[in-house]
Amino acid sequence: MSSGRPSRGTRYTVRFVDFDAASTRLIGARSFDFARQVAVMAIINRTPDSFFDEGKTFGLDAAVRAALTAVDDGADWVDVGGVPFGRGPVVSVQEELDRVLPVVEAIAANSDVVISVDTTNAEVARASILAGAGVINDTSGLFDPAMAGVIAASSATLVLTHSLWPPRSEPPRPEYGDVVEEVVRFLRDRIFVAQDAGIPIDRLIVDPGHDLNKNTFHTLELTRRLDEITRLGPPLLVAISNKDFIGETLDREKQDRLEGTIATAVFCIMKGARIVRMHDVPAAVAAVRMTEALLGFREPVYARHNLE
Repeated sequence: MSSGRPSRGTRYTVRFVDFDAASTRLIGARSFDFARQVAVMAIINRTPDSFFDEGKTFGLDAAVRAALTAVDDGADWVDVGGVPFGRGPVVSVQEELDRVLPVVEAIAANSDVVISVDTTNAEVARASILAGAGVINDTSGLFDPAMAGVIAASSATLVLTHSLWPPRSEPPRPEYGDVVEEVVRFLRDRIFVAQDAGIPIDRLIVDPGHDLNKNTFHTLELTRRLDEITRLGPPLLVAISNKDFIGETLDREKQDRLEGTIATAVFCIMKGARIVRMHDVPAAVAAVRMTEALLGFREPVYARHNLE
């Protein structure tokens, strides 16, 4: 079965829009002005082998509780996953549905927060949208050829992520000529495929895929030149929380990467990112709101210093 991926060297003409003109988005039940706003996406992994939390939210009650706590802590968005992208045992479609759907339904019943489902499977995407998800976060970049059609037939938003190899596989050592140029080319092609399937550009978000099929040097270079990816048009999501490029740069184990994660998130926002996918929601919300104020996007909650 074809993956729907363009062959190496393929070029497409993409229908671009001005970033500012496309900045205001209705995603789920919430509106975002990405010209002046940054969304904090909380991570809820209902998996026994998740990278960072190692199964702490695998239980249904724990997952729902963590999601609603994230909302109370100021998250704009909750990303629910039932299968990690990285190498590991196969998880059946039914098992993924059983993990994800009850969490989506519970969040939707208790909050108007944006709900995304991190899945590479079109069947899971379809069921998740019916359950209340407003976004499908496809970290495979449309590896499932049915995915674009499922999104097109709904009102959901699609996150297109740069990755090169099948989910849950053992990838070869990544090699690039110019990692940024190749990521831009891949995402441009994915935008074309999505539009060709009937998904309007105002329902697309792009993610350069920090650490996905990339080594630390690739990811650092990608982050330095993130502004080149924002020129594609759709809002930019960065999933950088506690990742290995931070650990290897600072010589920190994954539980000790918060400072590096926050610094990276702020840098990415300065480079144009408008959605940040984070584990520590209170710290992320404080850092993001402060960065918005420094950029002139928001006013202080109050101002008394030398004014009284």
